[in-house]
Amino acid sequence: MAAEGGGKEMNEIKTQFTTREGVYKLLTHSEYSRPNRVPFNSQGSNPVKVSFVNVNDQSGNGDRICFNVGRELYFYIYKGVRKAADLSKPIDKRIYKGTQPTCHDFNPLTATAESVSLLVGFSAGQVQLIDPIKKETSKLFNEERLIDKSRVTCVRWVPGSESLFLVGHSSGSLYLYNVEHTCGTTPPHYQLLKQGDSYAVHTCKSKSARNPLLRWTVGEGALNEFAFSPDGKFLACASQDGFLRVFGFDAAELHGTMKSYFGGLLCVCWSPDGRYIVAGGEDDLVTVWSFSDCRVIARGHGHKSWVSVVAFDNCTTSVEDSDPPAEFSGSDEEFHEQTHFGAGRDRANSSQSRLSKRNSTDGRPVSVTYRFGSVGQDTQLCLWDLTEDILFPHLPLSRARTHTNVMSATSPPAAGAATATATAPPTTTTTTTTTTTTTTPTPTPNPNLPGTNGNNSVSGGSNSGNPANSLPAPLPRSNSLPHSSNPAAGSTPNSHTGGGGTTKGSSIMDSTFIATGVSKFATLSLHETRKDRHEKDHKRNHSMGHISSKSSDKLNQLSSARTAKADAAKTLGTLLCPRMEEVPLLEPLVCKKIAHERLTVLIFLEDCLVTACQEGFICTWARPGKVGLLSSQNPANSPSGTVV
Repeated sequence: MAAEGGGKEMNEIKTQFTTREGVYKLLTHSEYSRPNRVPFNSQGSNPVKVSFVNVNDQSGNGDRICFNVGRELYFYIYKGVRKAADLSKPIDKRIYKGTQPTCHDFNPLTATAESVSLLVGFSAGQVQLIDPIKKETSKLFNEERLIDKSRVTCVRWVPGSESLFLVGHSSGSLYLYNVEHTCGTTPPHYQLLKQGDSYAVHTCKSKSARNPLLRWTVGEGALNEFAFSPDGKFLACASQDGFLRVFGFDAAELHGTMKSYFGGLLCVCWSPDGRYIVAGGEDDLVTVWSFSDCRVIARGHGHKSWVSVVAFDNCTTSVEDSDPPAEFSGSDEEFHEQTHFGAGRDRANSSQSRLSKRNSTDGRPVSVTYRFGSVGQDTQLCLWDLTEDILFPHLPLSRARTHTNVMSATSPPAAGAATATATAPPTTTTTTTTTTTTTTPTPTPNPNLPGTNGNNSVSGGSNSGNPANSLPAPLPRSNSLPHSSNPAAGSTPNSHTGGGGTTKGSSIMDSTFIATGVSKFATLSLHETRKDRHEKDHKRNHSMGHISSKSSDKLNQLSSARTAKADAAKTLGTLLCPRMEEVPLLEPLVCKKIAHERLTVLIFLEDCLVTACQEGFICTWARPGKVGLLSSQNPANSPSGTVV
């Protein structure tokens, strides 16, 4: 570490960073936290999470923020880059006893200035539906913990639905609920609906409608996060067994899988057009997976510890006609005009035609860049660009761009990944620099461009010409991841409509689908061994996925680590998990330490990005040119002790 330029420099917390768009600046007066601004003692507590929603009120300040810190849940007007945060007036504040909030999600379809629907998941397994504007608690699901006793890891409204929501647990199960139905007073009885490789879907057998409508059992160990695709038709699941599994949601069919280089996957998000998925986890890497090719196309190495959130930046992701090589210069407004996706079908189709023109010699070349970010337990924020030399390695570049990999034996990609790195040492003894633009090996080269024929369509079928194959309008604000982030609102990717968002045209798993599905798959027989194994996994793993000091958790983690090592040996070097030298290795554009405690939130908004750390501080970073009047109003008065 000393060789990297001195310890003091490395440990200094950054308050701004520069990318090709300009300078991102931390707005210290726009920081949200508990009203007393005291750093939260985070040991043993669940990660701080953030959700956003826009209530479309007439004042023009319709953004609302919700975040959990320990046993507390807060709901504020979010003023972002416009005004300083006023922490003395939360719209709603709740303190819970005996359980802690772990995740939450707003329904963007039903949000108004008078009412919002907020789902909150808890460490003991319950899910609460509350309205923080009316200050009402309308329903509590899994109240007696008869459905699942393990911690809720992720909760999301089903895109396009006002009543259906999906809940993930550390038992590895997913449950589909309807807010109109009750949960019943007895444990649910299930009937097999569909079964596949490492997953099974059951319906709830009941004379009257009750929750859950469906139970998905996915992989082994905890299900750490899931994310819906932008069109709402597919579901990506990141599990503690190290697998990313992507399902067609309505048909409950497995579309594709990917295995982490080492350890569990903790987070997942979709690109705005649904073509790529990024996952991060305990191998300290971010992994980019192509939806159409079902394979890993790149890995990113910049974090020094587990990656906790990944999220795409919809405002900086661009597909544009490019003139001869030149860096962008001009105002921030001009930049955003260039980089926004076109609204509506016509603009989207023109983007697709420009992509297909990418191979022709007479048309101007197209520049394709996806921007995504990641934050981790190393307290660092990384920004990454996924460029055309990675996306289309066998095509001539429209820009003279090279991508440099610096690999060193002193910093292997996965700290502690002794077995994985021993089998496939990704580095040499000396630091080497290689260019990936011309010599990038790919397991299954696909010369066809995404979107130019039906086989590479986002929907996975042969419906070429479907708008799903083309680039959509910019996604509205979302919560991830995360999103989640994204996020994650995954932002990540649970598409929170912040105004002019597009309506999802996907069909939803409602009770009619379940009724027909039961009769359709009634002939399937459930093998006894598989059933036993699922029951064992449920019992053995139902407390896994969250590090705590309990001895039972440690035993569970040890046993899962043994099976993970065996699995890693089988998958390494295959399409599921290519070796390090078999795919391009991305380097971050930006890699900055921005907090004292591990980071748990990364959300990209239109005029800023939002991060949060385990101390309970939610920070707003203004995009270039978006700082506005705020910096001149409060020149240097930082309300928090966490910012240097």
